[in-house]
Amino acid sequence: MNIAQSILEALESLNANKLRSGLTILGIVIGVAAVIAMLAIGEGAQQTITGSISGIGTNLLFVFRGNMMQEVRNPKPLTLEDANAIADPFAAPSVAAVAPVLRGNGEIAAGGKRTTTTIVGATPDYFPLRNYTLSEGEYLTEEYLLGRASVVLLGSEVADKLFGRQEGIVGETVRIEGQPFRVIGVLASKGGGMLGSEDDRVVVPFSTAQARLIHRSGRNRIDLLLVQAVSAAAALQASEEVSQILRQRHRTAIGVDDFTVFSQKDFLSTAQTITSVLTIFLGGIAGISLLVGGIGIMNIMLVSVTERTREIGLRKALGARKRDILIQFLTESSSLSLIGGVIGIALGWLISFIVGRIAANSGTPFNPSIGVNAVLLATLFSAAVGLFFGIYPASRAANLEPVEALRYE
Repeated sequence: MNIAQSILEALESLNANKLRSGLTILGIVIGVAAVIAMLAIGEGAQQTITGSISGIGTNLLFVFRGNMMQEVRNPKPLTLEDANAIADPFAAPSVAAVAPVLRGNGEIAAGGKRTTTTIVGATPDYFPLRNYTLSEGEYLTEEYLLGRASVVLLGSEVADKLFGRQEGIVGETVRIEGQPFRVIGVLASKGGGMLGSEDDRVVVPFSTAQARLIHRSGRNRIDLLLVQAVSAAAALQASEEVSQILRQRHRTAIGVDDFTVFSQKDFLSTAQTITSVLTIFLGGIAGISLLVGGIGIMNIMLVSVTERTREIGLRKALGARKRDILIQFLTESSSLSLIGGVIGIALGWLISFIVGRIAANSGTPFNPSIGVNAVLLATLFSAAVGLFFGIYPASRAANLEPVEALRYE
């Protein structure tokens, strides 16, 4: 018996029991669709998260107070003096720009509407380091910084909440913590990020935030220091230079830093590890449903062997070899699995597409991605399930004795 004849007979046998075959295929369809959808959603989540991190800024280093790797008692705060020392080109030749940042939460109101948002006190260097662009208006300048000006740039989400639009806002007045500020610009939308939503925030001059909005216990104390390396290749060297300067200024013990320097690469690596584990976890859960579908195939094939015992005996009596019977039943189980796999791939794509559309309509930049690897994995796995769970029923049919099979009622 050749392969083509085996496939034809398998399809005829499945067609003779349409409802039973359909219900068996349904288990594989659900399993494959779940695997495809979960892998696509996981891949989409990874691309979204890594894309957001990449949008933070090129060759960017984040310097925080405290050691995130080990406990340090009474860590010294970061200060403007630290920022100035790092900005010295002789002390840190690999550093291109430095931007001290103050961060806090506060209420902002305009036209009878109000919302609570993140307040960022920044210098002019903050915007190129964070890759911010404007939808309208102008950036902060040194004049605003030196004059402690009451000016503000609104994130796109804040602009929508207060004015219901993102254009024609420059020149309007808003109140931050009850104090009037003139809007000089609106930041273009960036979406989510590692430090929270990039759009749900307002940016004011550092000196203004320090004097009137965000009060810290220490003089010239800052919450975050952004450092840009001169190139991607120099990021590691810049990180080491920053660390050496802060160790000297803070007089830390050897091997016990009271600060943490994170690079964009560190964020990306961490995020990719988390999303990869999440994708594998989701795929594993979906794979369980595929195994359940495989058990359904074994069950239906065992029933089929029992029902066709006399047919098997007749075939053997007419000269069918053990191998022919084995191939026949394995072909049937594989056909069930492959048909279910093809339909499952289409259903998985449909589910991923629907999830992507729902995310887009809700304003979340999320696009599930179905890779060739996911399709091949689901297809091969479904075929393997059909073969694996079809081996025992096929072997049982092939090992039937012709005389006993013909006498079976």
